[in-house]
Amino acid sequence: MVNKVDKSMRDMQKEVDNYISQFKEGYFSPLAMMARLTEELGELAREINHYYGEKPKKSTEEEKTIEEELGDVLFVAICLANSLDIDLQTAHDQVMTKFQTRDKDRWTKIEEEQQ
Repeated sequence: MVNKVDKSMRDMQKEVDNYISQFKEGYFSPLAMMARLTEELGELAREINHYYGEKPKKSTEEEKTIEEELGDVLFVAICLANSLDIDLQTAHDQVMTKFQTRDKDRWTKIEEEQQ
């Protein structure tokens, strides 16, 4: 197994695929995974609202963390990508190129503020 600190996105995709591949059911349909991703995003939003918003947790609510919920979102996103044969490393590189070109002058750069 790859050292947890040194995992690339491809390593994570392979690790998730190895996990899912051991079950007859395999990956859920893309639509089912989209519903699951939405559910996980809702749980993440709820945790963020508890920590940073105006809605404190009830004493009866299970203790979860933002880190745990982000992990759930990442897992489902990787499952969705794997089921559609999408390389997330490539997808990440494409989106970074887009932001570095289309949005390169959209925000105030730190070095511009310091002058």
